[in-house]
Amino acid sequence: MENRVSALAIATILLGSSLATAQDGARPNIVVVLVDDLRWNGTGVTGHPFVETPSIDRLAREGVVFRNAFVTTPLCSPSRASFLTGRYARSHGVIRNGLHELELTTFPLLLEDSGYQTAFVGKWHMGTDDTPREGFTRWVGFSGQGNYREQELNIDGHAVTRPGHLTDVLNQYALEFVRDAATSGQPFMLYLSHKAVHEPFTPPPRHFELYADEPVPCTPGCDDTLVGKPALTRFVPDTTPPEPRRTGLPVENIREQMSLLVSVDSGLGDLERALTDTGVLDRTIVVFTSDNGYFHREHALADKRWPYEESIRIPFIVRYPPLAEAGTRNDALVLNIDLAPTLLELAGIPIPSAVDGKSLVPLLAGAGGSSRTSFVTEYFDEASFPRVPSWESIRTESLKFIRYPRLGRDFDELYDLMSDPYELENQIGNTEYSPQLETLERQLDRLLESIPDNSGR
Repeated sequence: MENRVSALAIATILLGSSLATAQDGARPNIVVVLVDDLRWNGTGVTGHPFVETPSIDRLAREGVVFRNAFVTTPLCSPSRASFLTGRYARSHGVIRNGLHELELTTFPLLLEDSGYQTAFVGKWHMGTDDTPREGFTRWVGFSGQGNYREQELNIDGHAVTRPGHLTDVLNQYALEFVRDAATSGQPFMLYLSHKAVHEPFTPPPRHFELYADEPVPCTPGCDDTLVGKPALTRFVPDTTPPEPRRTGLPVENIREQMSLLVSVDSGLGDLERALTDTGVLDRTIVVFTSDNGYFHREHALADKRWPYEESIRIPFIVRYPPLAEAGTRNDALVLNIDLAPTLLELAGIPIPSAVDGKSLVPLLAGAGGSSRTSFVTEYFDEASFPRVPSWESIRTESLKFIRYPRLGRDFDELYDLMSDPYELENQIGNTEYSPQLETLERQLDRLLESIPDNSGR
């Protein structure tokens, strides 16, 4: 007990010192690197069998790896809006890809209002236009999904065509901003939002054959018989085909996707060196994460959108030496909606009342586990993906309950993540789980009712 009290006391002192520093004017710089469609174990440090990510691995050695990090909606636009606002998709209203973000209060906007230089570089993907958004003093964006080859960019409102692979181009603009901002004496925030590793899986030519001969192992999830997953296997009329293809992502695409990550990692390394050379690395919060996970053949799936672990779980690494001890591994349940309140608190800015997420500052300071024991994930159906129905789910440390409101109770799923981490055995009809199931259903209803619904459904 004495050790625990001592640890909490030290964490409290560190936390108070950090926030006092932010409020006194020596506010931290911020660099967020957001990757597209990178699954939680898609880096060297999180266990990928062949991809080499030395810069990400270094970030992990010098910071905190959150090993149980998730998105609240596993889809690009909703998740990106949640990262920026700290709100669930049903709360901020961007529930599907391509929907415009309207007038959302984002953490970059609040940072800019408080005196930060702020830069957005990359894929915005809320709305299909590339117009500079509020909250950024520097804007490097492109329309919609963009493409990896020669790309027309919007640079602060001006159309510029840049040759070269898109990942390299974005890395260069990010590096230029950091070099200039780090010597300005003004706190800065960079939000580097990559298209990589999204399909089409087209790495730079220098990486075409990088992992061409690597074996691609798979978890037991690849052997899922799909028994007990009626929503996934149901007949859907007027689709081609009306029954699911049971192929998953081809292994050559998996190799290509991982090859795309190498140039992301290289750009992160350049940013780390620039921060070091300008003397601000240890005064900069560096975050590496992804907008959702991705299936690599598990449950015979590719892409994301479904409520299983491979889709909702993400890498989440934070480096900030004044607060976070190097080499820390944290198993608390954390969400993409936690990023905005965390960065605002560290910058000494009040957190808006509309924010649904929780600041991770106490966890970064080593103050023990999170108070979060469960969380909601959800997906809103899209006309272009008729096989994936709307769903809502609650996950705890040990259980996951999934329901499909438009399909009915016969499609519900329940998994014991302790005995069945790959979600192969649906326990919904097992009476041994009846008490837990009743509790989960009540908790899910209560959590959903607590979130303002601005989805416009």
